[in-house]
Amino acid sequence: MSELQRIASRDNPLLVRLRRLVQDATAYRRVGQAWLEGDHLCRAFVQRGGTAAQAVFTDEAWQQPALRALAAGAARVVLVPASLFAGISGQPSPALMGFLIDLPPAAALQPAAPTLVLDRVQDAGNVGSMLRSAAAFGVRQVIALKGTAALWSPKVLRAGMGAHFGLALLDGAEPALLEQLAVPLVATSPHAEHALPAAALPWPCAWLLGHEGQGVDPALQARCAHTVRIPQPGGEESLNVAAAAAVCLYESARRAAGQ
Repeated sequence: MSELQRIASRDNPLLVRLRRLVQDATAYRRVGQAWLEGDHLCRAFVQRGGTAAQAVFTDEAWQQPALRALAAGAARVVLVPASLFAGISGQPSPALMGFLIDLPPAAALQPAAPTLVLDRVQDAGNVGSMLRSAAAFGVRQVIALKGTAALWSPKVLRAGMGAHFGLALLDGAEPALLEQLAVPLVATSPHAEHALPAAALPWPCAWLLGHEGQGVDPALQARCAHTVRIPQPGGEESLNVAAAAAVCLYESARRAAGQ
């Protein structure tokens, strides 16, 4: 830990930057940094070998050895009053510590990798949950097409629960990028002939999940090598997109494990 500083003014440039990152979901693209709030996210980052550019603690959090240990590799540690931390928190109950991290370099496309493609999935909670499923079920890269919730926004980071740090993420991609994939695209549709449990599923593949209300763009759907439906004996019209992603990715992982 190279430097410890105390901040007492809400107009401090660091706090101004953090408020910008919290209030503007896409600010990280201009700033080149992201804000991780809370010990769970920060611990996941450290466990993946990450080093924070700045660790921000309240005095209360700094007095807790387990939390203080998370800042061991940070280039700089800042202490702020709890009242100021509340102004940089995106949570109803502020977590009282966080990391400002430099964004990783833009990931290069891995043409043959198991992939999840998000087509204009707009809810940040859905996107974060889908990243968690991707990390859990062996997906190595996630391609978020333009119109999808910003991957490094605070809400997606919180919902992702650390999944970001184990995935290659391509943020704000153009649909044309999918032409470079060497694995087949697979999508879901309630009108597909083949039901997921019995359908032939290639592995690796690129699962394509779409907008919460509109589904996958028809032009992208037409490019898919396989389209399957998820049986829903309960009679509901459709699953939440994050739930659908979990079902599909689990089935792919199950099949792959049996090969």
